[in-house]
Amino acid sequence: MPSDQVLYQAAALCLTYPDEDFHARLPLVREAAPQLREFTDHAAVTPPRELAAHYVEVFDVNNRHGLHLSRWRDVNARGRGTPPERCTEAYRAYGLEFSGEELPDYLPAVLEFTARTGDTQLLTEYRDGVRRLRTRLTEDGTPYASVLDAVCATLPTVGTDGPR
Repeated sequence: MPSDQVLYQAAALCLTYPDEDFHARLPLVREAAPQLREFTDHAAVTPPRELAAHYVEVFDVNNRHGLHLSRWRDVNARGRGTPPERCTEAYRAYGLEFSGEELPDYLPAVLEFTARTGDTQLLTEYRDGVRRLRTRLTEDGTPYASVLDAVCATLPTVGTDGPR
């Protein structure tokens, strides 16, 4: 698996609720994706309850950091369908069905899809929203910003077709 795909899978794990499975996977994530070490080092030394409370505060209670791409949709982007519909179409094109509790435009799901398929088109389509989310996380000083920093570093800039 190319390094960007490993990064996307690891970032998806970092952006999910930090339950026991999260903590069990943390050493593997740290080793597999050095780009995420700032976050994984923080998560490793933060007591599990404190990390879970911070996650809830950042992504569930605080309405400034939604992980659903539809929240960050560019109102000028027309003709692509809504993010949940667009994501569902992309999943089906690869013979995948979304079966999670979240909507299909949930950023960790999109990252995992990108990791599994190697197709960056969906993530690239919503890069502006991902970048806006990163800006908000950075402004609020949460360690989750470093996860989005690493993801955004892999995305093509606006107006380019190739990576970075």
